[in-house]
Parts: sequence; C-alpha cells; structure tokens
Amino acid sequence: MPELEVLVDGLGHPEGPDVLPDGRVIYVVTYASTIGVWDPRTNEAGVLIDCGGGPNACMVGSDGDVYLTQNGGTAGAWRAERQATPSVQRCSLDGTVRYVATEVEGIRLNAPNDLSFGPDGSLYFTDPGRFDLVDRPDPGYIFAIRPDGRGEVLAELPPVYPNGIVAEPDGSVVWVESYTRAVRRRRPDGAIEDLTELPEGHIPDGLKVAGNGDLWITSITSRGLDVVKPDGSDRWLFDADCIPLNCVFDGTLLYITDQGEFDTSADAKDSGRLVRIDTGVEGMPLFRGSLPAVDDDVVPR
Repeated sequence: MPELEVLVDGLGHPEGPDVLPDGRVIYVVTYASTIGVWDPRTNEAGVLIDCGGGPNACMVGSDGDVYLTQNGGTAGAWRAERQATPSVQRCSLDGTVRYVATEVEGIRLNAPNDLSFGPDGSLYFTDPGRFDLVDRPDPGYIFAIRPDGRGEVLAELPPVYPNGIVAEPDGSVVWVESYTRAVRRRRPDGAIEDLTELPEGHIPDGLKVAGNGDLWITSITSRGLDVVKPDGSDRWLFDADCIPLNCVFDGTLLYITDQGEFDTSADAKDSGRLVRIDTGVEGMPLFRGSLPAVDDDVVPR
C-alpha cells in the first residue's frame, strides 16, 4: 500500500482542496474561517485568504480567483466569530472577498457545501442545509450558476444531504448524499440516474473523477475512498488510513483533507490534516470557469 504523507496538521475541519497553477495546494479551514495554502517547494503552510464565516470547499477559477461555498459560519455546534451570508463567494489572491450568489431563482442559499466547474464554465454546487442525521431538517438542492451569472435550480431533493459534487466531460454532474449513501448523476437533459448506494458504515462526503471515469468518493467512516465505476456497476475500497473529507487529484497524487478525529462540539479541536498519497491512477483534470461578482469586498478589515 502506498504510504500516506502528512503535509499539514493542526487544522480545524479542513475541506474542499484544489491546486493552484503554481503547484501550491489550497484548502478551506472551516473553524478558522480561512483558505489555507501549502507550498510543496518550501513545505510551508499558511493562510491564503481570510474569508470569514464557514467556508466548506474552494476551487480555482480560470481567472485565477478562488471560488468557495460559504455556509455562513456554522458547523455542528461551532459558530464563527464573524458570520457571513450563506453564498458562493469569489476571492482574489489579494484577499478581496465578494459574493457571486446568495440566492438562486428566488431560493435563498442555506449552507452551500461543495462545488465544481463544468466543461461549459458553469459552476455546480450542492446545498444540503444543516447536518442532522436524526431530524434531517432541510431539503437539498443541486444548483448551477452559468458563466453570465444566471442561477438555475437543477434538482430539488428531499432531506438527503447532497454533499460532494463533480462535473463530467459530457456535462453531467454526479453528487453523493450523506444521509442515504447514494451516488447519483444528472444528465445534461435533466434525467437523474441512481448509480449505486455505498455500504453501511460508508458515509460519503466528497469525490473526484479519475482519468478512466471512475468516481473516487471519500467515505468518512470507512477510513478510505470508495472507487465506483462510471456506471455504478462495481466498487472497491482504496484504504487511505485517515478520515477523508474531500480530495483532489494532481496527476497520480491525491491530496486529501483529513478530519483527524470527529468533534462537533463548540470547542472543536484542531486535529485536521492535509495529507497526500500516490494512487498510481491518473486523475481527470478539473474544468475551470469564471463568474461575475455582485458585491464589493464583504469581509471587514
């Protein structure tokens, strides 16, 4: 089994990583209300952007800005010191943070979670609402923001907690549902397919696509990634020996944001890590896009 490398530790719920054009790896640190960065050239980590609230995932756009899903400042019992509006945000590397969307087709965003640009430059993202495995209080949504800034509701779901999302080359989007353990695909014509259901004890969080079309799904309670064939017909577990929240390929290297240990109390521990493992499998390059912002800098300085 390939060795897991720990690159950064002491992180408070790291999520949604991506790779900058210069090779630096970025990730959100939800409990710190920041986007962090690790530089492979120096092996140093730090804060790239202070975005406030509770960032859930981030992705580099074709314009060089960083787009992120902003839940507003809550995660379990944790509350951010500086709350934000639940939204999609656009962050410049100089620290400027602007809103891209706070509502879609009249629906106010509740707690956007994960995001993915598609081949046409549209940004797709999930909004599962508040996480409560028992009461399941909120419906789920799959949203799109088109390159001109127009928002669109792609799917309104029951309380299933749609979480990680990816776009495929034909314009389809695939997402996972944490409550049901379902893996589902929406085709460009709007048809929704049920691909598979992960086993008991495999709660899905994030996912990415390999070059051969396989879906690499971080299942946080299995200490690994469920690898699912594109048609859902076969599945095997890649043992990562961590609690993987989300991931991103860089060639055959897979960067994983690792929870470290579960803690949903108000005194959330900083046990999270950025780790890396060589899978021996090429990842599919991510699509990129650019979206207009609707506000000036929204983070108090």
